Amino acid sequence: MTMVGLIRHGSTEWNLQGRTQGALDTDLTEEGREQARQLGRRLKAEPWDFLISSDLRRARESAELISALSGIPLIRTDSRLREKSFGQLEGTTLQDRIGRWGPQWSDLDHGGETDEQVRDRWMAFSEDLFAEFPDSRILLVSHGGFIGRALETMNLERADEPLTNASLTLVKKGGQLWECSLYNCTVHLK
Repeated sequence: MTMVGLIRHGSTEWNLQGRTQGALDTDLTEEGREQARQLGRRLKAEPWDFLISSDLRRARESAELISALSGIPLIRTDSRLREKSFGQLEGTTLQDRIGRWGPQWSDLDHGGETDEQVRDRWMAFSEDLFAEFPDSRILLVSHGGFIGRALETMNLERADEPLTNASLTLVKKGGQLWECSLYNCTVHLK
């Protein structure tokens, strides 16, 4: 059975400002670094095989901090774990979007990836991962939108509860079915 821990990166300045980051490469805040350290300390006592991270700085730095404190090796980064590209919306706040495109801004095409394209990225990544590492305990450090679309492919996404920075979601696959045993857990941040 394959166990996957899906980790959202620590907080960034743009998270705090309500700016859409998408595929833009933003840095963690000091609070985001501390969130990753706290998660690393929590995971130290758990039997994980390795970490793989998105190649974007906020996820990669989170993974590096988690690895340093937990002893779980970070074996590589993978661009397929990147956040959804939001095209022209990247770097904007809700006020910016309303100011530029009006209150119906979300009905327009802003040149970003579709949810289907993000789900396809997850499917290609996960197929390769499970072929290379069957029956492993794997931590993936990624992004809220990407993790949400990945969970949709497993019929596990909870639209009513967005993922928190530095949260841990545990899913396991036995046969063809996925099961979620922990969702959006942040007890390490309390």
